[in-house]
Amino acid sequence: MPDAAVQFEPVVESARFESVSPRNVLSVDVEDYFHVRAFAHAIDPARWDDHECRIPRNLDRLLTMFDRAGVKGTFFTLGWVAERYPDWIRRIVAEGHELASHGYMHALVHEQTPAVFADDVARTKAVLEDVGGAEVLGYRASTFSIDARSLWAFDILQNAGYRYSSSVNPIAHDLYGFRAAPRFAFRTRPGGLLEIPLSTVRVGSKTLPCAGGGFFRLFPYAVFRGLLRRVNAVERQPVVFYLHPWEIDPEQPRVPGVGARSTFRHYLNLHRVEARLERLVRDFRWGRMDEVFGLRHEGATTARAA
Repeated sequence: MPDAAVQFEPVVESARFESVSPRNVLSVDVEDYFHVRAFAHAIDPARWDDHECRIPRNLDRLLTMFDRAGVKGTFFTLGWVAERYPDWIRRIVAEGHELASHGYMHALVHEQTPAVFADDVARTKAVLEDVGGAEVLGYRASTFSIDARSLWAFDILQNAGYRYSSSVNPIAHDLYGFRAAPRFAFRTRPGGLLEIPLSTVRVGSKTLPCAGGGFFRLFPYAVFRGLLRRVNAVERQPVVFYLHPWEIDPEQPRVPGVGARSTFRHYLNLHRVEARLERLVRDFRWGRMDEVFGLRHEGATTARAA
C-alpha cells in the first residue's frame, strides 16, 4: 500500500472535540455522476458539458430534505459546478449551509504537481467565494486523495487560506485510503492545517468505514446506524458523514463501458438512499463542519461586497 513506509508524527487533536453527546457533520460532495473517478476512463472531462447535468434537481431535493429536518451541513463543491450553477451555490449559502471546496475539476491530489495543486485550490476558493459571497474555510480532495504521497498538500492549503481539510480516509481500499493516518482530527505538524478524517470504527483488529458513500448504500441501515452510534457513544467523537447528490438519483443516465466493478459500486441501492437519508438526518444531531469543529470565526459567512 502507498502509506506502508510513511513516517510522520501527527499532532492529534481529537481530544479537543470529545463530547458525551457529539454533534455530527453532514457533508455533501457536490459533483454529478459523470464527474466520478470510477468513470474517468470512459468520460473525457473535456466533454462534461455534453452530459445531462442533474445537480439542480438533486440539490433541490437534498436542500428541501435538510430544511424539513432543521439541519445544516457542509457542501464541498467543484469549481466547475459553481461557475455553471451560481444560483444553486447562492441558495446553499442563503439557507445557512457551509460552502467549501472540492477542487475545480475533481482531479486526484497525488496525480498533480504541488504547483498545479496550488493553482487549483486557489482558483477554486476564489470562484466559490465570488459566486457564494461567503468565505471558504474547508477543502475535501477528490476520492480522498491526500495520503502518504501528498502530505505536502496540507501546507499548500494552509498557505492558500484554508483552515481545514477533510480529505483523509483512514482505511484500506483499492481506490483510496491512508491507514497510517489517525482516525480522528489531527495536524501533520504543530500549527499546521487541521485534517478531519472520514469516520471509521474499530472492530477487533479491523477498521471499518462508516462515513457514507458506497458503504451507506451497501450496509443495512440498522448496521450503519449502529456504527455511527458507536463512534458517538464509545469514542465520543463527531461522525463525519458524506454523500453525493447523484446518490439520491436512481433515474440518472447509465454510463456504458465502465466495467462490472465500477457499475456495481456506483449504482448499488441508489433507489434506497433517499429514504435512508431521511431517517439518518432525524436519528442523529447534525451540523456544519466549521461549527462542529469550532472553525467558524466572526465574519466567515458574511456576504462580501461585490
